[in-house]
Amino acid sequence: MAGKKRKASEPKQKPQRESHRQALDSDDETILISPSLSAKILSEALKQQSEILDKAEKAEEEKLQKLPPFSIDSVEPSVASDDEDELDDFHGFSETQSQYDGYEQEINVEDERILAAFMSKDASPQRTLADIIIQKIREKDTEAPADVRPLPKLDNLIIDLYKGVGKILNRYTSGKVPKAFKHIPSLELWEEVLYLTEPEKWTPNAMYQATRLFAAKNAKKAQRFYSLVLLPRVREDIREHKRLHFALYQSLRKSLYKPAAFFKGILLPLCKSGTCTLREAVIIGSIIQKCKIPPIHSSVALMKMTEMDYCGTTSYFIKLILDKKYALPYRVLDAVVAHFMRFLEDERIMPVIWHQSILSLIQRYKNELTEEDKGDLDLLLQHQKHNLVTPEIRRELKGSLNRGEKEDDAMSMDILLPENPLSIFNS
Repeated sequence: MAGKKRKASEPKQKPQRESHRQALDSDDETILISPSLSAKILSEALKQQSEILDKAEKAEEEKLQKLPPFSIDSVEPSVASDDEDELDDFHGFSETQSQYDGYEQEINVEDERILAAFMSKDASPQRTLADIIIQKIREKDTEAPADVRPLPKLDNLIIDLYKGVGKILNRYTSGKVPKAFKHIPSLELWEEVLYLTEPEKWTPNAMYQATRLFAAKNAKKAQRFYSLVLLPRVREDIREHKRLHFALYQSLRKSLYKPAAFFKGILLPLCKSGTCTLREAVIIGSIIQKCKIPPIHSSVALMKMTEMDYCGTTSYFIKLILDKKYALPYRVLDAVVAHFMRFLEDERIMPVIWHQSILSLIQRYKNELTEEDKGDLDLLLQHQKHNLVTPEIRRELKGSLNRGEKEDDAMSMDILLPENPLSIFNS
């Protein structure tokens, strides 16, 4: 009976095998691996990857434990573990990426050419972290080879560890960052250690993670990182690609978590360099335009810019801050007026953005200017004219109130700043 059952079942199995072969040979639908088997393979691969990451983290922790005790700055505790875990994700990227286009449509070639004429001709190239560390090493070690990237005098374990971290950051896209990397802002010799990772070779996503780390730390360290690492990388990316990588754009947004460090490390060095292009001004200026910034920091930055040697794009940043409609202290408004009056005897034909920044000043603050200020500006408009903007400025000035003529001026805006407003940047 058993033999008969087997014989009876044989004809039923043949069609199944034949149909299976036909399915494999079919050009339309090829079944190579079943869904259940594919899921098992993927699960095993994920387990193996997790084991590899765990081993790498354990090895990294062992290296960190062997580091000399002087390498950790006891004054500044590291970021809490919960915050460190949050540093690994890219939450918020999707919210702004759809709106980001590199701001190519706002750049006019003719405007770029005109503003380029106002750049400083003898400006020195911007210094990076690598330039400063290499100079320090060569000052201490005169025999250091000139054709090789010198290494700071640190423990060999530290050098090997952070050179390895640098290799990871050179190809980092997403996911967890090395724990040793998260410790860098808390290190006493953090600049030398950061130099070992070669920040100029980091991926844009790695730069974003580094910015998040430093933005959560001491403002002075953040400002130093912004000016020596982030700003040179942003300018290089804009110069090379004519637009800014989205991860670097998000890095600039994240840097505003420390407003004073942003102004001291990004905006003011950019204006002071004398070589800021219109493209750089539009892209970096969009951060100021879109993000909320405390009025006191913007006020002090505005005063600082009015005292600098003029660069065409400085007017663009002045206009952006004026257009944010802060209740600016009188001393800031006086500084802005004095800035424009410096061009009373200037024989150069000023760019359109310069005239537009005066228009923004008049539109927003015409009732807070003194009668003397308005008289001075009228003299300036007789010397520096624009056929479209100047008539609009005159129209705004006509019939406007002078400072002190409003009835509800009991609370003066002048109390918004401390007695020495520049002290906020010296702290």
